[in-house]
Amino acid sequence: MKATDILMEEHQLIMRLLKVLDAAAQRLDQGQVIRPGIFLELADFSLNFTDRCHHRKEEALFASMVEHGLPEQTSAVALMPQEHGQGRVHNENLRAMVQRWQAGDDAARATIIAAVNEYAAMQRQHVHEETHILFPIAGQIIPPEAQDELVAAFERIEREDIGPDVKPKYRTLVETLEHEVGLR
Repeated sequence: MKATDILMEEHQLIMRLLKVLDAAAQRLDQGQVIRPGIFLELADFSLNFTDRCHHRKEEALFASMVEHGLPEQTSAVALMPQEHGQGRVHNENLRAMVQRWQAGDDAARATIIAAVNEYAAMQRQHVHEETHILFPIAGQIIPPEAQDELVAAFERIEREDIGPDVKPKYRTLVETLEHEVGLR
């Protein structure tokens, strides 16, 4: 298995999460009852799976791409870490808005909907760029032995830095939330 195969599998989980986020925001927009905590769980996924796990692996891939000849400043690789940072800001803002809503500020609902829509659109574009532009380039320029090193680095990130239970935990969370919002 290549490093990009692992990342693309994780992209599928992230895309499932975005569908849950869309469904939750739509329910909120339609005035349906929705548990505020669902947005906090989605933000937790974003922070702990997407950012601390997936993005760390991607940044290792990007570094390897540069090491193997992709110009760092003239490529999309330079933009990806910036977009990762934008995702963190969106995540922090969503948490703050949900906390306001939970504290009784009903006006925060509209802000949550707008933030969710903006975040989901940004993430979809980001995943598309990586999947259809950067990952194919990585497959062409990173030699097999370096691919093996990346896979080992990804395993270390999961085992030592974030814990081996992170992926199964968040896969289960996404499945649970899919049921809660009626996607399954």
